[in-house]
Amino acid sequence: MAEKFIYADNAATTRVIDEVKQEMLPYFTECYGNPSSLYGKGRDAKHALDSARGRIANIIGCDAGELYFTSGGTESDNWAIKGVAAANVNKGKHIITTKIEHPAVLNSLKALEKQGYEVTYLDVYENGIVRPEDLRAALRDDTVLVAVMFANNEIGTIQPIKELAAIAHERKAVFFTDAVQALAHVDINVGELGVDLMSMSGHKIHAPRGIGALYIRKGTRIANLIDGGGQESRRRSGTENVPGAIGMARALEYMTSPEGLAKREEIRALRDKLCDLLLKIPNSRLNGDRYNRLPGNLNVSFEFIEGESLILWLDSFGICASTGSACSTASLDPSHVLLAIGLPHEKAHGSLRLTLDIDNTDEDVEYIADCTAKVVDKLRQMSPLYEDYLKNNK
Repeated sequence: MAEKFIYADNAATTRVIDEVKQEMLPYFTECYGNPSSLYGKGRDAKHALDSARGRIANIIGCDAGELYFTSGGTESDNWAIKGVAAANVNKGKHIITTKIEHPAVLNSLKALEKQGYEVTYLDVYENGIVRPEDLRAALRDDTVLVAVMFANNEIGTIQPIKELAAIAHERKAVFFTDAVQALAHVDINVGELGVDLMSMSGHKIHAPRGIGALYIRKGTRIANLIDGGGQESRRRSGTENVPGAIGMARALEYMTSPEGLAKREEIRALRDKLCDLLLKIPNSRLNGDRYNRLPGNLNVSFEFIEGESLILWLDSFGICASTGSACSTASLDPSHVLLAIGLPHEKAHGSLRLTLDIDNTDEDVEYIADCTAKVVDKLRQMSPLYEDYLKNNK
C-alpha cells in the first residue's frame, strides 16, 4: 500500500466537494418529490430545479429557458449532433468537426455517416489548435453543423471558439461546442461567444456524475433525442435529477467565485512548475500548446516507454494519472488526439496525462515529478529500444 495518495486525474472525474454535497442532501431525503407532480412536495422540487437552472444560466450568460438538463456530457453531445442533423436534413447532410473531438462526438458522427451524412475532419496541427482559415475553406452551402470542442480532454488546448462560430454563421451553419472540460476552468459566456449549442457535465467540476446540460440558443432548429413524458419543456423526457441539478449549480458557483478563480490561478502555477520538472527528464516533450491550454492540464510524452506501464507504476506510488481519455481506456490503440498533432505511434504510446485541481499542492507536484522520473528511468532500463538509442548516441 502506497504511503501517499495524490489524485491527478481530474479530467476523468472530480470528487464532490462538501459545499455541493451539503446542498444536495435535502433533495435526497426531505424534498424528494417529482418535479412533475402538482402537490406541494412536487412543487418544491420543481422550484429547486428551476432555481438551479437559473443559477447555471446566469453564470454562462444565457436565459434559463435555453438550458436543458441531461444525464451528462455524452448525452448532451449526442443530442446536439443528432438533433441538429435530424432537424436540418432539408438543408443538407454535411458536418464539420475536428480530428481531436471526444469519442461521444466522433462516434455520434460515425453513426450519422452510416445514414449518409458526410463529415469533414479538420486538422489541428502540432499545437492542437484549429486554424480558422481551414474551417472557412471546408464550409459548404449544405453544411448544417460545425462541432468544435472548447478545450481538449487529453492535451487541454483551447480553441478560438468565438472566431470559429462567427465563420460558421457566415454560411448559416449551426455551431456546437463541447465545453465539458472547459466549463468553470475558463471564462465562458455563450452570448459573447456566439455559439448555438454547448454541452456541459457536472462531474468535471466537483458535482456528481449523472448530471449535465445542453445550452440551446433560442431559435436553433434541433430535434429531440429522448421521447417520453415531455419534461424539460418537452425537449428532453425523463424524470429530472433534482439533486444532481442542485449540485451542478452549486459547484459551478463555487468554481467561478472569487475563491474558485484564485484557485484556478494557483492550479495554473502548479501546472507550469510540474511541466518544467517533467521536461527535465531526457527525451520528453509537452503535447499541445504550452500556454493556450486548460489551467490544470499537462500531457507529456516520454520516449522508449509504454504509458500503461507508467500509469501502473505511478499507482504503486499512490499517484492517480492517465494516458488519455478515461472514456476510451479499454483501447490499446494510441491516442487519436496525439496522432492528430503529429506524434508517431511509438511516442504517442508513451504519454502521461496529469490534470491538477483544487486539492493539489506544491508538495504533490514535487512528489509526482520525482516518482515519474524514477519510473521512466526504470522502464527505460528494461527497453531494448532505449538500449539501442544509447549505443547509437555514445
